[in-house]
Amino acid sequence: MTISYNGDKKIRTAILGASGYTGAELIRLLMRHPHVEIVLLTADRKAGQSIDKVFPHLGGQGLPDLMALSDVEWAGLDIDVVFCALPHATSQKIIKGILHETGHGFIDEMVIEQPEDYANAIKGSVKVIDLSADFRLRDAKIYSQWYGGEHNAISLQKEAVYGLSEHYKEEIKKARLVACPGCYPTAALLSLIPLLKEKAILKDGIIIDAKSGATGAGRSLKETNLFSEVSEGLHPYGVASHRHAPEIEQELSKAYGDDLLVTFTPHLIPINRGELETIYVNLEQGKTASDLRSILNKQYADEPFISILNEGLVPSTSQVRGSNNVVIAVFDDRVESRAIIIVAIDNLVKGSSGQAIQNMNLMFGFDQTLSLEQMALFP
Repeated sequence: MTISYNGDKKIRTAILGASGYTGAELIRLLMRHPHVEIVLLTADRKAGQSIDKVFPHLGGQGLPDLMALSDVEWAGLDIDVVFCALPHATSQKIIKGILHETGHGFIDEMVIEQPEDYANAIKGSVKVIDLSADFRLRDAKIYSQWYGGEHNAISLQKEAVYGLSEHYKEEIKKARLVACPGCYPTAALLSLIPLLKEKAILKDGIIIDAKSGATGAGRSLKETNLFSEVSEGLHPYGVASHRHAPEIEQELSKAYGDDLLVTFTPHLIPINRGELETIYVNLEQGKTASDLRSILNKQYADEPFISILNEGLVPSTSQVRGSNNVVIAVFDDRVESRAIIIVAIDNLVKGSSGQAIQNMNLMFGFDQTLSLEQMALFP
């Protein structure tokens, strides 16, 4: 059910995992939102500290102090929306508790067969926007295979709406639980879904060469994230085994109408934020890069955050830094019947916190651009 808020009414907002990079971006962006009041911030390792001690750039805004997640008494809270920026496996347990303890949640034994039954069951519930991977995969067996453990909130997993804003807009408007896509899938899916739906490209032979800034690895202390380990170098990781691969394949298979596999290799590059993917596709007979560009232009003509570049122009991470924007370009390959698609996003904004806020705007009946209007920071 979509709820519209007018006048001075504020959306009472909680951010779980507020001391991470995505948590900081949520705060930075939501502070500009005219209809949002942040009333709860959790961060177990920083519990008891004020936000200005953890993130000095966010100080002086009257934000609540950080508290431990275990100290939150959900049943007594008046909260409209929860952003969950916690690690996978943790999110599902916390969200299950939130949606149950507030009096609006499903219990695991509850079976709802038809999508319209969900809309009837969730009226009046708190909204949850999850930035982890816990509710992105629709098949519990695939989740267990890639994330190494059983899913503990099966009914919620079935209920969750995949939060690719431009392609699930109507479902997101009615949802109480939205699973935000990963950063790599966001860039790949926005580029490929329209082309596969229109059968302009073949389902076989899709190669996604992806590169992301160091913030994509999170804020926790890891040897591989040290400056001297990351700076002046470039390295692939999760080769043929990255957890975003089944997420990409799930959505592309749905778009095409048949199962498919992709070759997906991510790389860590020595920048703070930004993501660039170079995608190689086989064209359907008679199709050209110009045809792909036309399909993308038609698909996204009314979408405020997506730009399809004119022939010959090349995307870069500097064109989207700090913004919720997506820049896509298409080129004919020298190899006959192949094309090259290049897409750039900011992994912390459109790839994470910005898309989460875009989804919140849709869920509450706001203009989807609210608090996300800023242009890229260049240079």
